[in-house]
Formats: sequence, C-alpha cells, structure tokens
Amino acid sequence: MPKRRISVVIADDNDMMRSILRGMLRGEEYDVIGEASNGVAAVDLVGRLKPDVVCMDVVMPEKNGIEALCEIKASQPTVEVIMVTSNSDPETVQESIQNGACGFIIKPFNSARVLDTLEKIGARLRQKKP
Repeated sequence: MPKRRISVVIADDNDMMRSILRGMLRGEEYDVIGEASNGVAAVDLVGRLKPDVVCMDVVMPEKNGIEALCEIKASQPTVEVIMVTSNSDPETVQESIQNGACGFIIKPFNSARVLDTLEKIGARLRQKKP
C-alpha cells in the first residue's frame, strides 16, 4: 500500500528559496500545493488549501513568519509548521516553538536535513490519519 502523500505549502519571500524547496520535495511523497511570498499570503493560502505542512520563512514582508505561524495555529491547530530561516538565535527558535512550530531548519540547508525533518513529521501525520 503506498504511503499517503503529504501536502505542503511553502512560504518564503525569496523566489530562489521556494524553488529550491519545491525541487527537494519533487519526486518524494510530498505535494507542494501552494506557495506564498509573504506572511499575509501564507495565512490566506493555508486557510484555503488546508495543507498538512507549511515550510515558513521567519523574515518576510507584510507579516513575519512568527506572526503568520500564530494565526495559522489559532485557526488550524493540526497544521504542522516548520520554520525555515537564516536567523537561528535562541530567542527566535524559542518563540517559534512556543507558538506551535514543530521544527526548525537553518539556512543554508541541505536536502538531507529538509527531507529528514519532513519525514519525521510525515510519519507522525500518517499515524494520525490514513
């Protein structure tokens, strides 16, 4: 029986970062169902598409990733949010985790780290629902 595919929204203001993440997930058991270039668009997209996972940049225009994380978790607590950032200071990590992020990926990242993080989350999601 094939694994249930995991739906993903990528939120990053950098086109290249979104492209790199999309490329890493292609061919794996993930479907990138949407992309956003700022926090406001990310919250809207997640509300409409209801993905399993969001890969969210911390520093974005209009609404930063932590603000978007808070809104997403308030309206859809089951959505798993992975923060992706070059800012790995302890305050940012702690604030992200306290507000419901389930993972943290530091830029520059490699595909093994991204896929390992997503696989752990995917395994948890697959246990919850078929």
